[in-house]
Amino acid sequence: MAVKLSSSILAKLPPKVAGPKYDRAALKAGILHFGVGNFHRSHQAVYLDDLFNSGVGHDWALVGAGVFEGEKVGRGKLQEQDWLTTVVEQDSGHMSARVTGVMVDFLMPGDAAAIIERLADPAIRIVSLTITEGGYFIDPASGVFNPTHPDIVADAEPGATPKTVFGIILAGLIRRRDNGIVPFTVMSCDNIPHNGHVTSDGVVGLARLIDEDLANWVSEKVAFPNGMVDRITPATTDRERGILSSEFGLEDNWPVFCEPFKQWVLEDHFTDGRPPLEKVGVQFVSDVAPYELMKIRILNGGHATIAYPAGLMDIHFVHEAMWEPLVRGFLDRLEHDEIIPTVPPVPDTVLEDYYQLIEHRFSNPKIGDTIRRLCLDGSNRQPKFIIPTIADRLKAGKGVTGLALESALWCRYCFGTTDSGAVIEPNDPSWDRLQTTARAAKDAPAAWLAMEDIYGDVGRAAAFVEAFVNALKALWADGARATLTRYLAGQL
Repeated sequence: MAVKLSSSILAKLPPKVAGPKYDRAALKAGILHFGVGNFHRSHQAVYLDDLFNSGVGHDWALVGAGVFEGEKVGRGKLQEQDWLTTVVEQDSGHMSARVTGVMVDFLMPGDAAAIIERLADPAIRIVSLTITEGGYFIDPASGVFNPTHPDIVADAEPGATPKTVFGIILAGLIRRRDNGIVPFTVMSCDNIPHNGHVTSDGVVGLARLIDEDLANWVSEKVAFPNGMVDRITPATTDRERGILSSEFGLEDNWPVFCEPFKQWVLEDHFTDGRPPLEKVGVQFVSDVAPYELMKIRILNGGHATIAYPAGLMDIHFVHEAMWEPLVRGFLDRLEHDEIIPTVPPVPDTVLEDYYQLIEHRFSNPKIGDTIRRLCLDGSNRQPKFIIPTIADRLKAGKGVTGLALESALWCRYCFGTTDSGAVIEPNDPSWDRLQTTARAAKDAPAAWLAMEDIYGDVGRAAAFVEAFVNALKALWADGARATLTRYLAGQL
């Protein structure tokens, strides 16, 4: 008989479930986090749990926050179990469960006044973010903050109640400035190149719409450290809840399943202190950029590489895609021929060893990561994970056959049917536009590359256009399997 997770059972958790070794009642909030999803709970929260279990850092507990109506569902699930989360690590030879207790509160999503009030509290010294690639108001083609976005413009109106993360953060900073309180650090934990700079551009850019002096103050006084984060963490379904109940005897409304591997590389740049996370494996470095570029191109670019051919072949799980020789072969060849050569040296890292680790992680049969999750939100992910690699290859005068095929596979996927004719349900915030464009591209492939906000100059480069047109025509004529076969034989 499984027991229901709550603070009342922490002293008598099921035998195979580890619990916090610290007194949760003695914790004090020090971090407010926007975007309490699975990745945050498998990554930042686990590092903090490790730290608290070591007996230090108990004034750095987490308070959750959010801006979207949909986030209230997750808050409700966590509230029922006193903000506790069960984290299950799995690979082919290992499965372990632990309950983390580092979150002490979760403010009602969208309650700007309450969140700003908490941000003004001197105890909150870090504001962290996992708001996904699409949450930063970045223009995809230029890669910079878009101050003309309607939500940003609305937040800049005099007397407006802020609705965006950046608007609420800025309001909290203003309150602290007016009260003479040291500003908090703003720490992005999202998979975005130069995520600290991108976050700074958003907050400072919004401030500049309001007041130039305010923008200068934020720019001078607030720290925005860059960081690289990594842990494969799929969405939670009834499958995961069932495994936790049957294998460990614990019921959790919203458990997190993830791989054993995790990594966090972070600039040591904070305005008002930080937890001593180096004690639990966080790498503090002067420059995150080499690690970040390696991860974004080899891992995130690798995910994009396997996602769309597997989606077109009706493959459900990521590990199943790695069992398919054509998909695995495509990943291996594209990485070695076109992606890894664009990655500069990384301190204390052999790129081939890193790739082999990525291949092993993708092949994990226990994690239950889905191809649909990898295919999600290509309109935001491709400009960050794939298109800059294409640009670097073109600039160096190198071939882009494999990258063009990856892009053509994305286009073909957005048409909305697999090679077997199965319907692909909408899987992008811009799905209607992508599907309309993909359907036009079936007969006129260049229509896809004309999405200026996504492809920019790459979409006008003759070598890439030619390779893309050739790949898309092959996909429509012969399907994904035959096209990958030709590519791997050097005949595409």
